[in-house]
Formats: sequence, structure tokens, C-alpha cells
Amino acid sequence: MTATIAGPVAAALSSTPSGAAAASAGHQLLGQPAVNPTPLALVPHQLAGAVQHLAVANPGTLIQSVDWVAIAPPLITALAALLVLLADLFLPQGRKKLLGPLTAAALLVALLSLLPLTGGHPRSTFCAPNVAGATDNAGCSYVADHFALVFQLLALGGALIAALLSLHAVREQRLPAGEYWFLLLSSAAGAALLPASRDLATLVIALEVVSLPSFALVALKRDGRGGEAALKFFLSSVTATAVMLLGVGFVYAATGSLHLAAVADGLGHLPAQLRPLAEAGAALTLVGFAFKVAAVPFHFWVPDTYAGAPLPVAGYLSVVGKAAGFAGLALVTTIAFRPYGHTWGLLLAVLAAVTMTAGNVAALRQRGDSAQGAVRLLAWSSVAQAGYLLVPLAAAGYAGTPRPLGATVAYALIYGLVNLGAFGVAALVARTSPANRLDDYQGLYARDRWAALAMAFFLLCLAGLPPGVVGLFGKVVVFRSAVDAGLGWLAVIMAVNVVIALYYYLMWTAKLFAPGPETAPCGMGRQRPPASLTGTLGLTATAAVVLSLAPQLVLQVVGGSLF
Repeated sequence: MTATIAGPVAAALSSTPSGAAAASAGHQLLGQPAVNPTPLALVPHQLAGAVQHLAVANPGTLIQSVDWVAIAPPLITALAALLVLLADLFLPQGRKKLLGPLTAAALLVALLSLLPLTGGHPRSTFCAPNVAGATDNAGCSYVADHFALVFQLLALGGALIAALLSLHAVREQRLPAGEYWFLLLSSAAGAALLPASRDLATLVIALEVVSLPSFALVALKRDGRGGEAALKFFLSSVTATAVMLLGVGFVYAATGSLHLAAVADGLGHLPAQLRPLAEAGAALTLVGFAFKVAAVPFHFWVPDTYAGAPLPVAGYLSVVGKAAGFAGLALVTTIAFRPYGHTWGLLLAVLAAVTMTAGNVAALRQRGDSAQGAVRLLAWSSVAQAGYLLVPLAAAGYAGTPRPLGATVAYALIYGLVNLGAFGVAALVARTSPANRLDDYQGLYARDRWAALAMAFFLLCLAGLPPGVVGLFGKVVVFRSAVDAGLGWLAVIMAVNVVIALYYYLMWTAKLFAPGPETAPCGMGRQRPPASLTGTLGLTATAAVVLSLAPQLVLQVVGGSLF
């Protein structure tokens, strides 16, 4: 113990003008040969000089103010989670139904807190001085720039829609209200923190804050399938996290920094003997994020997890969980691993091609009479959509600029809205047909005209067909990003996959208007759905229609600067 402490102390003392003699005396006390023997009586005076030398010249520079406005979105969501948890302890059982509206209100307030951040320059906080990088915010761990704000909008907006879809599900499925709303808010707080993170440690922590509550949310469905789905999700996730942490450790060992901009600077000036370590670390880090976005071959957990989870939770995972993964993947590739752009660009291009193909082929194999077939088709569709979202990331690597990321952001906003709407209609159908087979949607127009029209519009948006114009424009900007980056072969594969996907989207749409076993007039012989469910479906459908009429509201992020 003495030798462990004395080594650094002696080195520090020897760095001072009068400290070399004290360091020599310290070596003598440890039985080591003295370089320049000095009487021990002089040690206290020289030790004081060493302490003075090690002191910070201006201690005030270590104290910084926190920009509370910049961190308001994740902070409000986290505080609301704690409030819900405490309220669950003290509220009587009959009043716990108020926790759901409280959660929705908190998410709405968190969304509104984005407004003060939309104008002017990016705001940053938790900054360390003297960190190398290409931007003024290189040493900051939290940066509220355009990239962060758009993904925070997607994460908090998706969480709000999921919360509104959950109001009836918590009550009808008798899920524990306090735990459910606390876990949803906790996961949403991590999803809001992640896109603003600018160092690897904060990224990993935020990603786990998103994931850990999600395991419990899936397991809350107590019908046997929920526990199995949560276990598969958990085992796959912790394996990917372990691999990612190993990669982060390798990157830190090679570059000596965790800040993304400083990592990029370090990778650009690595000695030859450290390059294999850094390259291995970058590859392992990408594996962890590939799992979060359900890229092939890290996608096997998706169908069983979505089918076993409560439907609002499945919709939440397909949008908010995926958005968090894409935000982290975009940050580490375009900022931290920028010097390896052509390498990870090719890797992501291959992953995109394989992912979209595997997702669409698996969706084609879904049978109309299989239990949870509708949810599984949406799950495989989300895997294919992840492949489309990877295309602009690959283009950014080839182009050597983050500009193509605008296509991923725009497409993610479109996909998030319509996919949550589709899960909302699935939740509506599941109230009368718990098996949620594709055949259960046959004749839906005769039973519930507005639900069928909404589902048809959502499916056409996902397919990229009119009148779902916003989905068409989303696919066009993704396709164009690949062409502009010189990835013609990837653009061809994407075009083929879009055609393949038309079959199952149109097949499902046709079932909605085909004659079904029940052809009673709308509103007769069936229970009225909850107002929260129908209101949420109306909200998502109206938003999708507005974006189809004015797609520039979303597509304007394609031409702007995100960082």
C-alpha cells in the first residue's frame, strides 16, 4: 500500500523545482536508492511546495453552471417518473387511475420544453476544458443541437402516444399502474437523454436507461408469453451490452478519451500498434447499437418480444426504442468513428441490405390464421424499416459528411407516427379478437369504418403508396441519399424490397374491406371502444394526413444542418 501511494507522490514531488530532494527522501524511506540524498528535516517544507505546485491555479474554472433549460426534456421526464413512483405509494387504490393522465401530462410538458431550444445556436452543458475536437462543444457531455432536438421530439412524442394508448390497457389488462407508468417514464427519460449525449459513457448509460425498464414493461403482461418474451429480450440485450462495453473499453484504451470528438481526433493520430485495438473496439461498439435497432443478425428477439408484450409497449419499442438506437448509432459513427467512415459505411450498407431483405421475406411468410400474426407482421415490418433507416447512415460514411443523416431523421419521424397508429388499431381489434390474427381484420370496414380507414392509411404510408404521400416522400429521400453517395447497388436492393413489401401491405389492406364473417352495421352489436383509444387513433391519423398534405413539415430536416 505504501509503495503504491509513494510512487505517484514521488513523481509529483520530483516535478517541482524544490521537490526532487523530497522525492529522493521518499525513496530512502521505502528502502530504495536515493538519486539525490537530502536531510529528512527538509521534507515538510518541500512537501508544502509540492502541494502548492499541484494546486489548481484558478479553482473557479472547475465550477460550472448547469444549463437547466438545455437538460429540461430528460430532466422533466425523470422527475415525473419519481413523482409517479411516490404517488403510487400514497394514493388509495381507487385513485391510482390518475397516474396515467399524470404521465401523459408530464410527457406533454417535456415536449413543450423543447420549444425554448429551437432558436439560436446549440446549447451545451457539463463541459470539460481543453478537450480536442473540431467543434466548440467538443468537450461537452450534453449538447442540445438540431440532431438532439429532433430525436427528442420523436422519443417524447412516441412515448406520449404510447402512454395514451396504454390508458385503457392498464385498466383492462389489470397491469400494476404505478410500476407501468414509472417504467414508461424512466425509459422515455433515457431516450430523451441519449441523442444529446456526446461522450461514450453517457451514451451507454442512456441506452441502458432506455432498455432496462423496457424488459420489465414486457414482463408485466402476466399470461405466460410476457415472461418468455421479456427473458428473450433481456438475454439478447445484456449480451449486446457486454459486447458494446468491451468495445468502448478498447476505444478508450486506444484514444485515451470518452468524448466523441476527442475520440475522432485520437483515431486520426493513432500509432500503428494501437490501430487493431481501436478497430476492434469500433466494431464491437457498433454491434451493441445494431442490436438496439434490430439489424440482422441481431433481430431474433423482435417478433417474440412484440407478440408477448402489451400492444402499447410493443409499439413503444418499435418506435422509441429503435429511435434511441439509431440516435446512438448515428452519433458514434458520424462523430466518434469519422476517420473510419468508409469502413463502417460499407458495413452499414451490407447490414441495411440484409436487414430489409430478411424483414420483408419473413413478413411474407406470416399466415392469416396464426395467433398474433398481425403483431408479428408488424414486428417483421419494423425490421425491414430498420434496414431502410440504415441506408442514409451508410451514405454518410461514404460521403464523409453527416448531411445524409437528415434522410434518416425525416424517415424516422414518418415511420414513428404511422407505426404507432398501426399498433393502436391492432390494440383496438385485440379487444374483441385477443388472438389478433390477420384474418380477424377481414371485414373490419363493416364493423368499424373509421378504424379500417385509419389502418388502411397507416399501411399505405408504410408501403409508400398514395394517398400515404408522406411515406412515399420518406422513401424517396432515403433512396436519393444512397444514389448521391454512390451506393447504386444498395438503392437497387432497396427498390426491390419496397416492391416486395407492397404485397403484404396491400394484402392486409384488402382484408380490411373484404366481406367478413360479421357484417352487422357499424356501431351495432359491439362494445364502444374507450375514448382514449379512439382519440389517440384520431390524433395519429390526423397527423399522418396533415403530413401527407404538407410533407415539407418533416422533409425540411433533410436539407438543414443537424450538428
